[in-house]
Amino acid sequence: MTMPEEGEQRPNVFDRFADAVDRFTSKAWFFAACVLVVLLWAPSFVIFPTIDTWQLIINTTTTIVTFLLVALQQNAQKRSNDAVQEKLNALAAFLLNDTKSTRGELRAAVGLEDRESSS
Repeated sequence: MTMPEEGEQRPNVFDRFADAVDRFTSKAWFFAACVLVVLLWAPSFVIFPTIDTWQLIINTTTTIVTFLLVALQQNAQKRSNDAVQEKLNALAAFLLNDTKSTRGELRAAVGLEDRESSS
């Protein structure tokens, strides 16, 4: 994440936390750690009294973790998309203004007149 520009607010605590989680969870080693947890969980059915308890543990854990990660990553992604859109809007406005001024200069340089349409 870049430093805020002049006039821009610093992200709040939740946004900074969401960014940190997004960076942390988007690494290949994090995925490998998740796979390792599942591989360690799989044979653990021998220590639980029933298969239902064994399944409940992985189902509950993955549901909660998935829910939280999706919420945090959606926050980070939305802010990233908003920032990109703001930059695109600024570029489009600059190009529009630049094109208008360049067109006027070009018309003046070659002696073209603005003609009114005859209606």
